[in-house]
Amino acid sequence: MTDSTTYPYQDATLPVSERVEDLLARLDIEDKAGLMFHTMTGPGDPTKPMQMFPLPSIQSHIVERRMTHFNILGGAPSGAELAAWQNACQEIALSQRWGIPITFSTDPRHHFTDNPLMSLMAGPFSQWPETLGLAAIASTETMQRFGDIARREYLAVGIRVALHPQIDLATEPRWSRVAGTFGEDAELTSDLVEAYIYGFQGTEFGADSVSTMTKHFPGGGAQKDGTDPHFQTGREQVYPAGMFEHHMAPFKRAIAAGTRQMMPYYGMPVGTEYEEVGFSFNKQVITGLLRERLGFDGIVCTDWGLVTDVKFGEADMPARAWGAEHLSDAERMQKIIDAGVDQFGGEHRPELLVELVRDGKVSEERIDQSVRRLLVEKFELGLFENPFADVDACDGIVGNAEFVQAGLDAQSASVTVLKNESVLPLAAGKKIYVEGVDAEVAGQYGTVVESPAEADVALLRVKAPFEIRGEGMEQMFHQGNLEFSAEEAAHIAEVSAAVPTVVDVYLDRAAVLTAIVDAPAAVVANYGCSDTSLLEALTGKKQPIGKLPFDLPRSMAAIEASREDAPFDTENPLFRFGHGLGL
Repeated sequence: MTDSTTYPYQDATLPVSERVEDLLARLDIEDKAGLMFHTMTGPGDPTKPMQMFPLPSIQSHIVERRMTHFNILGGAPSGAELAAWQNACQEIALSQRWGIPITFSTDPRHHFTDNPLMSLMAGPFSQWPETLGLAAIASTETMQRFGDIARREYLAVGIRVALHPQIDLATEPRWSRVAGTFGEDAELTSDLVEAYIYGFQGTEFGADSVSTMTKHFPGGGAQKDGTDPHFQTGREQVYPAGMFEHHMAPFKRAIAAGTRQMMPYYGMPVGTEYEEVGFSFNKQVITGLLRERLGFDGIVCTDWGLVTDVKFGEADMPARAWGAEHLSDAERMQKIIDAGVDQFGGEHRPELLVELVRDGKVSEERIDQSVRRLLVEKFELGLFENPFADVDACDGIVGNAEFVQAGLDAQSASVTVLKNESVLPLAAGKKIYVEGVDAEVAGQYGTVVESPAEADVALLRVKAPFEIRGEGMEQMFHQGNLEFSAEEAAHIAEVSAAVPTVVDVYLDRAAVLTAIVDAPAAVVANYGCSDTSLLEALTGKKQPIGKLPFDLPRSMAAIEASREDAPFDTENPLFRFGHGLGL
């Protein structure tokens, strides 16, 4: 802070409610507006613009826009370097008039996916299977342990909000975001999200908690034809089976477990009783359903980029203002506020909100409702007392041996044995032919040979099929066809004819395995698994206990005939939810 005056809001002995009201009374409308924006930033020089996205420096956000909520993109070579960067940013924030500390957030960081619009690779953190893999283990104990370890690693570097869990039901197999879900079953998802939230927040929310922003209310899985509403082609969510309510079931459990924040999805409901606009623009959904009916009084933050059109390189990315494309930026912002939302994700235009208040289009009393929620969170997280990360202790926590081993064990456990004709577990000392596997790693479990003809067994690692669509960021989303090509199937059959073969399929969506399942001696699935963790499971050194978290459809025709909102709706699936043979 710029002076030495002590204010009541700085007194940690006072109730949070008193501290909030004292600080709120001191803030002007520019301060309040700044609190309601939550945009991206990344490690580097705090005084320089961000490179990954066309964004101003974090210093200019803090000083000029009075913003104190930031989503960290990218990584750092070590936890300590990430912590040191965040501390430098906190110094800038604390030097401002009211010394309001930054709340740093992140998308998932403990898995394998690397898509800056969804999830980031683990980097220095312990690495676990995608949440689909944790769902395949189907253990609330494992889920809570994951949350607790992730919480401790986040706290060590200063991250205080998890932009997860993602509890959409994966009822549409083609959807590109299935990997971040807990699968297709509402009951399993509900059980696991409770454990997840307890792991991150503890049974009592406080200074040792990481706040969870559960997404995407009221459920984003019912995407028309499986397209994703990050892009205009996927703007519609449809409910041909009339199961809108079914998709809300996990959110009810998350609210009961105490999730602090909620993120609506981009999609707009079509053919329902609700206005056909994106969920963050939808007062019937945010105020009517979430606030009034379900009783949620925590923070509601939009998904990223609902107001402003942007450009990434040569590609234009319009605002995801689905159903509200005709509105001006200011009108979009007003509609979001009127819907009952507290914070604008991925936006950095507080001056537009200030203008709405000064023009009398949004009342300051309405702004105060949201700012109270945001300040309560900062106070209850203990940020005013302890905004800094302990750089010296950081590397002893982030990615320590215990945490790394827990992640590796979960990777092995999540492996799902779909078919086994007496080839698994793999015996030691065999001659192994591999594709998609690091030969050096495979060499620790046998002798790697150059061709199937020389081998006792073959191990092929493949990925669920997908189509590359669109341009720019859209090409990073796995969409469309889930059937293996005739060429891929023929190659697997050729190898399998020469030697007993194990095929491992990475399932970030529910692949159609019909064309490849018959020829190999064994077929297994993974949901994010290193070569070492896979081989530990296949050799029986670790027990693969995974069960499918969704049905595996028999054909694309069956998928196309199914209803987007209905679970387990594809005709005569090849493998059912819960299938897994173990060893």
